[in-house]
Amino acid sequence: MKILVINGPNLNFLGIRDREVYGAEDYDYLLNLIGKKGEALGISVEVFQSNHEGAIIDRIQDAYSDGTDGIVINPGAYTHYSYAIRDALADCPLPKVEVHISDISQREDFRKVSVTAPVCDKQIYGHGLDGYLEGIDCALELKKLKKC
Repeated sequence: MKILVINGPNLNFLGIRDREVYGAEDYDYLLNLIGKKGEALGISVEVFQSNHEGAIIDRIQDAYSDGTDGIVINPGAYTHYSYAIRDALADCPLPKVEVHISDISQREDFRKVSVTAPVCDKQIYGHGLDGYLEGIDCALELKKLKKC
């Protein structure tokens, strides 16, 4: 089994940007956390991060045929306005889980709207970095049982 974790813009700045919202742990900490989860489950977990919309779309499209079994995605700010990423996710038949570190329902009004969540199977938010681990579990469950 192979799960792809996609991180959008500014997530590489974890531990640097707005620590009160996103926490003090840095991006390497997140990578290590995800890596340990993959090892514990005995699966392959690839993490991809880009600040560029087109690169994220290309990676989603590549997942269609590269052996990926599910996607966990934190589109970052693209969550709120990237219909291009939304369309790429919609066209990808894999299980998809959208993750947000913060509780987007308690933030600015524009952050409460996700154009990508409707084409994902589940949305997880407000669970900090653990949301990624939950997202991996959910993507695997969706792959195995077709539900989450």
